[in-house]
Amino acid sequence: MKLSKIDLSSLKAIAHDLDGLKLLIEREDKIEYIEIPAPLAAYEGLQLLDRIIASPAEIAPSESIEMLSACSTMAAQVGYDYDREILQIEFNNGSVYQYLEVEPEIWEDLQSTDSIGGFYNQEIKGYYPSVKVE
Repeated sequence: MKLSKIDLSSLKAIAHDLDGLKLLIEREDKIEYIEIPAPLAAYEGLQLLDRIIASPAEIAPSESIEMLSACSTMAAQVGYDYDREILQIEFNNGSVYQYLEVEPEIWEDLQSTDSIGGFYNQEIKGYYPSVKVE
């Protein structure tokens, strides 16, 4: 994966329709309207990025989450905070991650799955914003 630094500070608004992204960009003293063919997922990703940047304090909540032992080759423990919709996973390597905006149904499905690792890869990884807490 190649990472690139981008500056989105001139992006003032976004929308999406069947044709793709609609962007309002500030250039000097003008607002420019641009259309870019893109899937709905691109729009949703930009909205999520905006929420993450706007409220970094919400990304690393200080309240602890009660953890349950996991019978998994991937995870040692899992836990969920219903009030904040945060899923926390302690991986077998000792890393702990929190996944934000995880619906209660996903947590319930995770608890009842035969393969926590498989479920994680298919339903959680890459679908929810996350932060490493340990």
